[in-house]
Amino acid sequence: MIRKRVIPCLLLKNRGLVKTVKFKDPKYVGDPINAIRIFNEKEVDELVLLDISATAEKREPDFELLSEVAGECFMPICYGGGVTKLEHAQKLFALGVEKVSINSASAESLDLITAIATVYGSQSVVASIDCKKGLFGGYSVYTHNGSRDIKRNPIDFAKSLEQAGAGEIFLNSIDRDGTQKGYDLSLIANVVNSVHLPVIACGGAGSVEDLNSVFEHCPVSAVSAGSLFVFHGKHRAVLISYPDINNGVK
Repeated sequence: MIRKRVIPCLLLKNRGLVKTVKFKDPKYVGDPINAIRIFNEKEVDELVLLDISATAEKREPDFELLSEVAGECFMPICYGGGVTKLEHAQKLFALGVEKVSINSASAESLDLITAIATVYGSQSVVASIDCKKGLFGGYSVYTHNGSRDIKRNPIDFAKSLEQAGAGEIFLNSIDRDGTQKGYDLSLIANVVNSVHLPVIACGGAGSVEDLNSVFEHCPVSAVSAGSLFVFHGKHRAVLISYPDINNGVK
């Protein structure tokens, strides 16, 4: 039996961990090194770490911090944020990062995805798609931390990312981000069924049951969540944790 992958998604801003709601109002939730140590103890499958301020600030990844992060992290890590050229990926891989996530750069050109896949293999590059539903029900892809609508349908965009050489897709719902009201199963199913790539679904998890619902209704490769692992209780008290996933996810 293949074990279901459940991946915490941590957001970096100003070297601290934050959590957003619908990609807005980042709330500080702790130190990244401390969180990683907790996830090490819990034997987490993988980790996604996204610097949500790098692109907005037009800067490269914080390699000094990421060196410390990679040195502490006992699990495979995927990093995204500010990766705009092959040299950035080279530095990240040299630090011990297993995968790089490309989001905003792919809206300008798919060449970076192709370049990384050509040199390091498709398995090393994850194409990140952030989606928001429009007033009339259709979806559009957004970049720059959800602030820029690139006027692309997520299904068509996913296909172009696959053709460019991406090895995996990280699909996030802006509308569900941080709400803990469940995943957008329709969006996930439509994207998963449109490509041959593994898809990681993110956005909306509030319970282990929400994680199970994705696996039950969509042939995803993995599910990812943020609030589920950094908040506790209805008042959303900050508590870095990893619920009993191994026994709860079917």
